Amino acid sequence: MVRATLTVTEAAEVLGVGRNFAYELARVGKLPTIRLGRKVLVPRAALEKMLAGAGTGVVAQAQAGRGVGE
Repeated sequence: MVRATLTVTEAAEVLGVGRNFAYELARVGKLPTIRLGRKVLVPRAALEKMLAGAGTGVVAQAQAGRGVGE
């Protein structure tokens, strides 16, 4: 069975960005997350939807070397 969520570290690997940058994206609301107690998880469906719309969003900005707040 495929898990419905990923850790932020796993999501970072999928996105091809560093762990700290992924947590920053989550902090500013650009990476969809849910909290279960102290654990921060990324819903797999939301990440796939975000990637399907890539090209003008967060992933493209990260690959272009732009900061999160720009």
